[in-house]
Amino acid sequence: MFAKLEEIEHSFEDLEKELGAPEVLADQERYRKVAKSHADLGVIVRAFREFKRLSQELADNRELLKDADPEMREMAEAESEGLKVSLEKLDTDLKLMLLPKDPLDDKDSILEIRAGTGGDEAALFCADLFRMYSRFAERAGWRVEVLDASPTDTGGYKEVIASISGDRVFSKLKWEAGVHRVQRVPATEAQGRIHTSAVTVAIMPEAEEVDVNLRGEDLRIDVFRASGAGGQHVNRTESAVRITHIPSGLVVQCQDEKSQHKNKASAMKVLRSRLLAQEQEKAKAVETDIRRAQVGSGDRSERIRTYNFPQSRVTDHRINLTLYKLDAVMEGDVGDFIQALTSHYQTESLKLQASGS
Repeated sequence: MFAKLEEIEHSFEDLEKELGAPEVLADQERYRKVAKSHADLGVIVRAFREFKRLSQELADNRELLKDADPEMREMAEAESEGLKVSLEKLDTDLKLMLLPKDPLDDKDSILEIRAGTGGDEAALFCADLFRMYSRFAERAGWRVEVLDASPTDTGGYKEVIASISGDRVFSKLKWEAGVHRVQRVPATEAQGRIHTSAVTVAIMPEAEEVDVNLRGEDLRIDVFRASGAGGQHVNRTESAVRITHIPSGLVVQCQDEKSQHKNKASAMKVLRSRLLAQEQEKAKAVETDIRRAQVGSGDRSERIRTYNFPQSRVTDHRINLTLYKLDAVMEGDVGDFIQALTSHYQTESLKLQASGS
């Protein structure tokens, strides 16, 4: 590990020199790339330098432990214990920093939420979850754009698809893929009985044209009149677009915009992301169960979280974490779950690395 860290420190110093070179300063694109690499390595280098500084302090303290003055020895021993704790934490942090990065983490995401079992109540919870993720995105400074939606008469959604863009969106949201279960008393329930409904959440890295090559001959594009909510243009112009990817059988349709051109662009964006997610899932199928789960394989048959309204309780079943702050979570406060899941899967990766897997 330390040989790798020394190598990273040398690379960081080289980049530092390169940032001041006239030819780099004159080329904005090159300067941005060098500056980003410098910033990325800087996090590791600062931690490594702090590790080396504390290690030297600990070595100096060991000399003081031999001092003839008992008070000096006692003070040195107390300081040494604190240094050991700090070094252990830094050692873990550095190992985590050196874990292979998921190349998709920096990408924007396509969020798909679909009502499952539970009828109208599932559709209402579908809308609740979309609002929750929208609030979380707002807190993070991300942008949310609805690509397609199928609203219900009761104010819910049968399905809603949105693009979320910002800083490292997929790295945070990939843990949210799966089946979310809700337990609550529906507004229409006269007897006050608790109903259980389910909603499926899919999180896909937003694919660019370079990620997925779509050939024109592999696509069938149909246009039709939009239906449902949408204003005056509904059922008057053929603005809705349906794209079928013939080789995979995937079908995507968008009708949220009045413009056929915009709906087609949105449908292509969703199709690319679904195809990229499909390729990623195939690749992960040959890895261990832990590895498949780590990078958000999106196993939609697995219940990942339960929202219990009567008890104001939210439980993530993958890590057995229960928080009694349902109202805050539904307002977008899901950071505790995301942070805990990230730590969990990083720990699993460290175990795999240590075992030579």
